[in-house]
Amino acid sequence: MDAATLTYDTLRFEYEDFPETKEPVWILGRKYSVFTEKEEILLDVTSRLWFTYRKNFPAIGGTGPTSDTGWGCMLRCGQMIFAQALVCRHLGRDWRWIKGKRQMDNYFNVLNAFIDKKDSYYSIHQIAQMGVGEGKSIGQWYGPNTVAQVLKKLATFDTWSSLAVHIAMDNTVVMEEIRRLCQSNFACAGAAACPAVESDVLYNGYPEEAGVRDRLSLWKPLVLLIPLRLGLTEINEAYIETLKHCFMMPQSLGVIGGKPNSAHYFIGYVGEELIYLDPHTTQPAVEPNDSGCLPDESFHCQHPPCRMSIAELDPSIAVGFFCNTEEDFNDWCQQIKKLSLVRGALPMFELVERQPSHFSNPDVLNLTPDSSDADRLERFFDSEDEDFEILSL
Repeated sequence: MDAATLTYDTLRFEYEDFPETKEPVWILGRKYSVFTEKEEILLDVTSRLWFTYRKNFPAIGGTGPTSDTGWGCMLRCGQMIFAQALVCRHLGRDWRWIKGKRQMDNYFNVLNAFIDKKDSYYSIHQIAQMGVGEGKSIGQWYGPNTVAQVLKKLATFDTWSSLAVHIAMDNTVVMEEIRRLCQSNFACAGAAACPAVESDVLYNGYPEEAGVRDRLSLWKPLVLLIPLRLGLTEINEAYIETLKHCFMMPQSLGVIGGKPNSAHYFIGYVGEELIYLDPHTTQPAVEPNDSGCLPDESFHCQHPPCRMSIAELDPSIAVGFFCNTEEDFNDWCQQIKKLSLVRGALPMFELVERQPSHFSNPDVLNLTPDSSDADRLERFFDSEDEDFEILSL
């Protein structure tokens, strides 16, 4: 049987449980013990939104493919890391999904943003078609940098989440750029795609309290994505400790990476193994039932997650972080600075206050669609392998 088309039910019994080890298990900033917290570990993993290949969804572009099997794995990984940002934004890191338990409306609002239909903010349709405008044909494999750039563009339409999305290029995170992006007083626009519940009074599409709070806020929640290449054909082992520390940070959104046809969403590690969610399972597209509810069990991985040796990681990755407040961002900056002092942990990227004079990073969101912009964007969207500076000792 083709592994790419295995059903969820056939897969659920084929995964190894967590090893009996004294090593801590880290999942997106949370530390667990296998011996005393195994159920908590599995519940945390199950609560992440799991996006896999789907079949029989409406044709992309009206006449395009009705399944993404074989080509959409990195797009699905992009959905997963961005869904984690929306979960943190609207539900909080402590939120958990329990099978059969009624979930709050914001959970379904997040899920609906990724459903396989053309009018969902981050659907496979939107990602694939946005990629067409940037030189990627529908059905062409994306690298982590390309999917990050496309998601950044799509986020501008998601006024409900009102995120500031920053992609740090050239292995450099510029604090001044991020503060300028996030520290803008903004009025919340409504979320027309998110229906109101009868018990909530809405302010421009938000519950009133949230609307007033966000309207007066001086910090837009930050999604920070950092595309990196950590070696030529395999990861340089000098970066392994640094990568591990990224999963320890409370702001962690995880890592997307892999090679063509085998992209994964990495959510943590134990010992020398990465823990990941695998999109390479084809499931039927999901439609609301007769009562209008969206069946959601297939969007949660209810078996132990996959694991692989860190040394097997493809060096082309994108690391993600979510900073809900300015305090979160300041704390993240301090952690990165401390990490640079950890013995045996070679920094994967540079954190600077101001943009170095030797390079200029164009703001993709503010570019107008003329021929000169296509030239300026070429380094973002063309060859994935050529988009990265090779980091080495």
